[in-house]
Amino acid sequence: MYAVIRTGGKQYRVEQGSSLRVELLPGEKGTSVEFTDVLLVADGDNVKIGTPVVAGARVTAEILGEVKGEKLVVYKFKRRKGYRRKTGHRQHYTALKITEIRA
Repeated sequence: MYAVIRTGGKQYRVEQGSSLRVELLPGEKGTSVEFTDVLLVADGDNVKIGTPVVAGARVTAEILGEVKGEKLVVYKFKRRKGYRRKTGHRQHYTALKITEIRA
């Protein structure tokens, strides 16, 4: 059984027991979070597609903690002017473990 959920402006295909990282969510490590924006639920050949969400479907996940993504280097440069700026960015994510999918 799997589902497609929407969080942080992105869509994720999740299965029970799978781990993923999503945009930063409020909550402490070990707490539970519930997603109601379930776009699709599939159990074998039985597929429910929402318009836009499946009514009554919920996905429950446990927060594993906060993680950082890879560093991105932002480099600005203007030729012949001696202008150079180098900065970096690391995005914060929330690591989740899917505990239950309810259709």
